[in-house]
Amino acid sequence: MPKIEIETLIKTSDIKKVFDLSRNIDLHIISTERSNEKAIAGVTTGLISKGETVTWRAKHLGVYHTLISIITDCNSPTYFADEMVKGVFKSFRHEHYFSKVNNTVVLRDIFEYRSPFGILGRFVDFLFLKNYMKRFLLERNKVIKAYAESDKWRKILP
Repeated sequence: MPKIEIETLIKTSDIKKVFDLSRNIDLHIISTERSNEKAIAGVTTGLISKGETVTWRAKHLGVYHTLISIITDCNSPTYFADEMVKGVFKSFRHEHYFSKVNNTVVLRDIFEYRSPFGILGRFVDFLFLKNYMKRFLLERNKVIKAYAESDKWRKILP
């Protein structure tokens, strides 16, 4: 099972702000402009919380996909996890950890997934999918960082 770990340093002392930006549907849509990601069911705007689902529609690798995920765990403002309920992967779990070191929030992502199609899926992981997913997560965190380190967050959070 592929595992992607990313650490992003965000220059702010407000851990709750970073936590909320990370679970904000509107910011997620902004951060995924390239794949034209849209929330089409469940929580489609604002903050998503434990037990809530969102259905995403996005174009990845030239094909439109629909994916339903649920927030399975949440401990504000230090942790939340989302898991795929239905979608293109066999399964995935994305854990988001938040900690504060001086005037910096450390956002740590752990994304584990299983591709469908057995050995063929593992071959696709090796060839390009793991790198594709890592770039996707890095771009998302880049946007979270840009909003958290400026006044842009005021446009997204209540």
